[in-house]
Amino acid sequence: MKNLNLIARHWHHLPIAEVIELLEGNREQGLDRFAVEHRLETFGPNAITAKKGQGPLIRFLLQFHQPLIYILIISGFITAFLGEWVDSGVIFGVVLVNAFVGYIQEAKAVNALAALTRTMTTGATVLRLGEKRRIPATELVPGDIVFLQSGDKVPADMRLFQVRDLQIAESALTGESVPVAKDHALHGPETVLADRRNMAYASTLVTYGQGTGIVTATGNDTEVGRISQLISASESLATPLTRKISEFSNVLLYVILALAGLTIFVGILRGQTFLDMFMAAVALAVGAIPEGLPAAVTITLAIGVSRMAKKRAIIRKLPAVETLGSTTVICTDKTGTLTENQMTVQEIVVQGQSHMVSGTGYNPLVGTIENRDMAADHSISPALRECLRAGFLCNDSQLVEEKGVWQVQGDPTEGALLTAARKGGLGPEMLYTNPRLDTVPFESEHQYMATLHDAGQGYPRLVYRKGAVETILARCGTQLDTMGNPIPLRAVDIHDTVEGMAAKGLRVLALARKEMAPETREISHADLMTGLIFLGLQGMIDPPRPEAIAAVATCQAAGIRVKMITGDHPATAVAIARQVGLLNLEANPTMTARDSLKAQVPGTQGQDAPISIVTRITPAAEPLARTASVLTGADLAKLSDSELIERAEDTAVFARATPEQKLRLVEALQVRGQVVAMTGDGVNDAPALKRADIGVAMGTTGTEVAKEAADMVLTDDNFSSIEAAVEEGRGVFDNLTKFIAWTLPTNLGEGLVILTAVFLGVTLPILPVQILWINMTTAGFLGLSLAFEPKEPGIMLRPPRAPNAPILTPIMIFRITLVSLLMLGTAFWVFAWEQRIGATLAEARTAAVNTFVMIELFYLFNCRSLKKTVFQLGFLSNLWVLGGAVTMFLLQITYTYLPVMNRLFQSAPIDLTVWGRITAAGMLVFVIIEIEKWFWGKIAEKN
Repeated sequence: MKNLNLIARHWHHLPIAEVIELLEGNREQGLDRFAVEHRLETFGPNAITAKKGQGPLIRFLLQFHQPLIYILIISGFITAFLGEWVDSGVIFGVVLVNAFVGYIQEAKAVNALAALTRTMTTGATVLRLGEKRRIPATELVPGDIVFLQSGDKVPADMRLFQVRDLQIAESALTGESVPVAKDHALHGPETVLADRRNMAYASTLVTYGQGTGIVTATGNDTEVGRISQLISASESLATPLTRKISEFSNVLLYVILALAGLTIFVGILRGQTFLDMFMAAVALAVGAIPEGLPAAVTITLAIGVSRMAKKRAIIRKLPAVETLGSTTVICTDKTGTLTENQMTVQEIVVQGQSHMVSGTGYNPLVGTIENRDMAADHSISPALRECLRAGFLCNDSQLVEEKGVWQVQGDPTEGALLTAARKGGLGPEMLYTNPRLDTVPFESEHQYMATLHDAGQGYPRLVYRKGAVETILARCGTQLDTMGNPIPLRAVDIHDTVEGMAAKGLRVLALARKEMAPETREISHADLMTGLIFLGLQGMIDPPRPEAIAAVATCQAAGIRVKMITGDHPATAVAIARQVGLLNLEANPTMTARDSLKAQVPGTQGQDAPISIVTRITPAAEPLARTASVLTGADLAKLSDSELIERAEDTAVFARATPEQKLRLVEALQVRGQVVAMTGDGVNDAPALKRADIGVAMGTTGTEVAKEAADMVLTDDNFSSIEAAVEEGRGVFDNLTKFIAWTLPTNLGEGLVILTAVFLGVTLPILPVQILWINMTTAGFLGLSLAFEPKEPGIMLRPPRAPNAPILTPIMIFRITLVSLLMLGTAFWVFAWEQRIGATLAEARTAAVNTFVMIELFYLFNCRSLKKTVFQLGFLSNLWVLGGAVTMFLLQITYTYLPVMNRLFQSAPIDLTVWGRITAAGMLVFVIIEIEKWFWGKIAEKN
């Protein structure tokens, strides 16, 4: 028991006798009480322990650990120092609101490990002292003998030594789309987890049959426990927005401090007192600090969250809204994300005639069966009816409808056969007219299932059999023609048909029938060795969602690369990738389906691929060596980090990927500067979901672990919702950029006014308290209206922003500087003009303040689009802007004429002619910026 960690990865490779010996188990008696107690002390309970994180207080305090928050805190203390307690309280209120929002969002993310722990809270049937007992799964220890049956959740990692028709759904752990048939045969040491048929893993679900095994790992040592450790070790990256805001805030902080220091230095050189210059520096700092920026970011993101919720995308972390707009690569899971996660029969072939089955999923009321060569022919021939009957009767599953949704109780493959039969007119009454008398259950070594049925008094009893094509054909001597009459078997033609169906990525089952004597009541394998009549083929697949195909195309048109990372079989992955447009290769007419498999799927080069594999592959056009279109988990394991970084860029499909490899792939893409969105629904997706720039989980079929690790949850499990989310994300970033482009000229202009006044040795045109009034009111009533700006047309026709691109482009920096200088010039001109014509200092300052506000009001309409004119957008397309402009104008009226405001802000009433000059200044800036946008647009057209 001391060396379990050294061999934990190789239980599947060891003979069962050696496994039991190493684990000191007892196949007949199980463990005794003292052995259990000792092992519980050694290995601990069978539960996943969450990594101890930071406490609530520390997490809350860390919300203040941001440069922009530092600026706001400094601003709050400065305004308090000036005695402006109301403004100081507002600033500190903004800081606290942002901190609480961030804390609440982060607290939700911490629940990921708790959800993973809940997945292991189940019971287990165990052998202890020779008796079967039902105990809590947390009491299991390595060496316990555990019994599994249909419906059980596997309670721990186990090495199986006895199985009877055991099938386990492992999609949440491996990504395999259908339940895996288990056995107890040995496997090679390098066999990947998804192919270890003699192992059962914690948190997977038994869908059929029975099995017995010995516990090899519990708690943190299980495969799902290792995923928990990956989640704990995986870092949650800062989003592009938070990174850019942090960089911007750092630069702004240093610029403000430098200008404040320069103001004091120059003033002292000019003979001013230190106290006067310190107050001037305070005024400059107050003016340059964008107090409204954090609130604008939060509110703009929150509006994006609200809009996305209406499109079935729930955002768990606010910055994830913008991150979607920055995404350059989407790494998507296959099963349940790109596909329906419902096996569907798409083609039935009888006597060389192909019949197409429309509709997807398990709804038998949607879809028809029609002859491929005669599209209008919906008739069911005797041979086709018999093929459907075989799939319906040789079946242990059921279709059930709950609240309008059809689901399968049992095996998905059998559910597909039932659905096809119902579409062909066969109903449940057949179970009464042809009751089952006996069954030969499916066993992995025989690769088929057979059932015996009564056909009525005086008629031979019928055996229906379904299974792998090779197994069925080897026992058939005849086949049915379209009218249901026996004719000689054409095995070569059938094999060619199988390969044709394989080229479409279909999983093919063969069906056959045999007549038995009327008195037959039991059947065995010996009865089914010869004399079968071949009925036909049914080809099925977990089909791609039609809307996912369109969504992938839209993402690609928007410059976003889509990659599939799945734990499923490489052949299946290639088939789906081709259908959704991830592998757009020109077909090579000289290649057979078998050659295509060897070209596309790693591990089959130079080999003759078996039909059982070919039935799940789509044709390829280029060898893997040239296209690098597909890599398997085995291939990834051989690549160094540097090699993986190179290959990850060029590869579209990754199959049989383990949780660690999914995490490595995300990290490899991020090293190249990609902004990565990862979609998924299984436990195996959780580490990569957390590490990705944005994790997207499926809300309906997704595990709680995946949802808690993700930044966004799709309530309809629809990949196409990501398209809408990306569009909203781009719109959110556009609106944030518009706000920043609008607010910075005010802050820079105010700072320049103070700096210029100090340099020239003249009276300050605007006081610090007046600067605070401008900043706090305009940010709320003017700037925030940009958060409601509708998305501009063509937003999904442009490529993603470069991940390293700054928030402000050179053109935007030029525009901000231009508007700042215009504000500086007009404010000084209005201030000087009013004093020249005899206005008091308070009246001149009031005129200067109103000039700043009026320019901001007109410039707001410029900023509704950074490239288009407001006339192209329409003045009424954002009523929030109009409402904000009217409200702000009314506030300035109160600021100018209300006595209480005159006392608080040292303002004074002004006459109508002054308002004329102020309005003219605002209109002048508006016209200049519209001309500037037109100029840059013309240059862009020439380039």
